[in-house]
Amino acid sequence: MTKRSYKTELGCIACDELGELGAGKLGWLVDNPNLLTAIDTHSIAIANRYTILLLSWSDPDSSRVRIRPDLSPIQAEHISALQWLVFDDVRVIVAGTSSGFLLFYSLRGELIHRQMIYPARVLKLRVQGVKKDLIQDTSSEEFCVIMPGVIARFEGSDIQNMLQKWFEEANAQFFGRKPKSQDSEDFGNSYGKLPHQLWNIGKYGTCADAALTGIMPPPLMEHQMEHQVLSSQRYYCAVAVGEDAVISAYRLSEDKGRSLVGAILSKVLPATVSTIASFSKFVWRSEQTSPKKSEQKPQPFARASPLTCLKDHPRKGEKLTLSPSGTLAAITDSLGRILLLDTQALVVVRLWKGYRDASCLFMEILVNKDIASTSSSNREPMKSDYCLCLAIHAPRKGIIEIWQMRTGPRLRTIPCRKGSKMLQPSYRFGASMSSPYVPLEVFLLNGDSGVISVLNRNLDS
Repeated sequence: MTKRSYKTELGCIACDELGELGAGKLGWLVDNPNLLTAIDTHSIAIANRYTILLLSWSDPDSSRVRIRPDLSPIQAEHISALQWLVFDDVRVIVAGTSSGFLLFYSLRGELIHRQMIYPARVLKLRVQGVKKDLIQDTSSEEFCVIMPGVIARFEGSDIQNMLQKWFEEANAQFFGRKPKSQDSEDFGNSYGKLPHQLWNIGKYGTCADAALTGIMPPPLMEHQMEHQVLSSQRYYCAVAVGEDAVISAYRLSEDKGRSLVGAILSKVLPATVSTIASFSKFVWRSEQTSPKKSEQKPQPFARASPLTCLKDHPRKGEKLTLSPSGTLAAITDSLGRILLLDTQALVVVRLWKGYRDASCLFMEILVNKDIASTSSSNREPMKSDYCLCLAIHAPRKGIIEIWQMRTGPRLRTIPCRKGSKMLQPSYRFGASMSSPYVPLEVFLLNGDSGVISVLNRNLDS
């Protein structure tokens, strides 16, 4: 009887260029806390503090791209977060820095856009879909920047428009024309500042990780006024984890005003405010004002109202993983526990113990036996044929466990070699419209061998 395998090898990224990032030493991929990885469906990005390396694991003969961002030596600036942005026909890599900048790069290493968000270290970059309205079944995509005590939200459509404009202009250039230098003063800023919302979520202490979990209802006292005056305003729920509070939650308002009165005035007197502002700029405009300096000034915080907080000293929240719908969050803490949080009720619904240094990713397993066992079936699996599961990588145990959500059993235990890391491709903008349905998958990269595998989605495989 052949030994059952729960993963399928897809490719290998072993190459000489990885030596610059520390490859060649056992455990180099997981032992270096400054080493960042982000995977796409055919490529992977690996970065240390000052260099980003783009590799194709599906085509080992393809060229490797090395990106060295222009970072500030005075502030000891370095790369602190990494993420892919994938649209229909556009793929870029985004880096966050320790000084609060976002850097957008093409796959050829060209700097597309550079923007200051807030003068703090970027902890994580998140991409996800979210419902636009609580009643209508409409959705949009969002891009979030997580910092200690701060969260910023971008509309996916705004980023897509900026990228499409850049690529159209790049393709229109004369063939062989040398691209702009990264040292150009205006390079990466020619498309203006990307609009975004910024919130302070540090009431209960700085956070180690956070996420927007979706749209939520307005406060009860403002519900009636919401329909009369602020009908277009939305509220988001944010969940954060950190040292002082294991879990904390906030209601985030799109309005930058500190009170409801300010929001009403912004609706009643928009023309007056706009006229006064325009007249003031015309009269008091100074030619000495530098647009580059003004860009680096962060915008005011929008309103963030605390909802709940869980403090359990000495337990500290470490990492947060969000389910595709945003209704569940897996949280790892410093005591080796994993908490499953219902983000709508803000209640912990499940707890695992004995998982120190663990990491979690949500995935979908094919549970429809008729589809999984019948290879001759012509019907493509649909979303209803899959069940949501949580993959828990326990490096001290050398295993990956797959648990069915929310209260289901452990479906399988997969041996995992040392020096391995679980990865998941970034959310693909517009993916919900694709057919057939593409399930949420988990990839496994072994740094010592360079082999990339995918966890099988069939229970019987």
